[in-house]
Amino acid sequence: MTDLNNMKNTSCCKEDIDALAGERWFPKESTIIDDMKDLWGDWGVASEVDDLKAVLMRRPGKEIENFDWEAARFKAPIDPERFRAQHDALAQIYRDHGVAVHYVEEQREDKPNALFCRDLVLMTPEGAIVTRPAMEARRGEERYAAKALADLGVPIIRTICGDATFEGAMVMWVDRHTAILACGVRTNTSGYAMVKSELERMGVTVLQMQVPYGHAHIDGNLNLASHDVAMIHAPQVPYDICDALKKKGYKLLECPSRTEAKETFAINFVAIKPGLIVMPAGNPRSQELLEKNGIQVIPVEFDEVMKGFGAIHCCTAFLKRG
Repeated sequence: MTDLNNMKNTSCCKEDIDALAGERWFPKESTIIDDMKDLWGDWGVASEVDDLKAVLMRRPGKEIENFDWEAARFKAPIDPERFRAQHDALAQIYRDHGVAVHYVEEQREDKPNALFCRDLVLMTPEGAIVTRPAMEARRGEERYAAKALADLGVPIIRTICGDATFEGAMVMWVDRHTAILACGVRTNTSGYAMVKSELERMGVTVLQMQVPYGHAHIDGNLNLASHDVAMIHAPQVPYDICDALKKKGYKLLECPSRTEAKETFAINFVAIKPGLIVMPAGNPRSQELLEKNGIQVIPVEFDEVMKGFGAIHCCTAFLKRG
């Protein structure tokens, strides 16, 4: 009996310890797209033609002065002031149409190709993919594009790494749920796989395109001028891509001049809004064909810049459309 009483007394005297607290920090269940405007800014792209709102460019600096134009893969020596003036004229056209022009302010002085910003950044609905250029002459430009994005508050969702190479002009948005992704000399299989994975995670169907030997990017062979008009360099665009575009409701305009397609960059234009494009001057046959099909064309002198084998689309990284 005494032992039982002792046990009861001992039990009554034990300290009552509070239970461990449960979770007190509950996650906000939202996507980065939901958070974009409040936490980052007004960014995002899933189109080549929706109203253009913001772009990233590089105004050519000291890097275009006294450089080895052959080593940099230019076709001829340039006049630096004329080169800058033509780039400035393009930027002003964007501003005149309500587009915010942001610049990559810093750059290495040995990178004269750095104005071709499309190659350095691919914008998605969730943020930017920072690329890794294939050419040794361009490797390292992306560091300063990444800094500019960070300074602006653009979320960087992926940086191409490892042995992968990928350049932004190897993607052409068809619509929010469809994109053409190319492989070739500027994008290897590792880079292709990285970008494909990111796009598919966002609900994007990827159409694979092989860029032919001797060609760099998609935008020299295919571009979209509106939601239902595309221009192609017919011999260089695979049948499957053309067929997919037609099934999406696009009318395919075949660039009528090989010279205009490959020498004066008729296809390398930028849509400011559906049916309004800014295009390199000196492409009369292509301009006429586009205008006959309801596309308004703003021609701009760009021949000095084109000595670098790039044109308007190459110079323009989209940050916001629609």
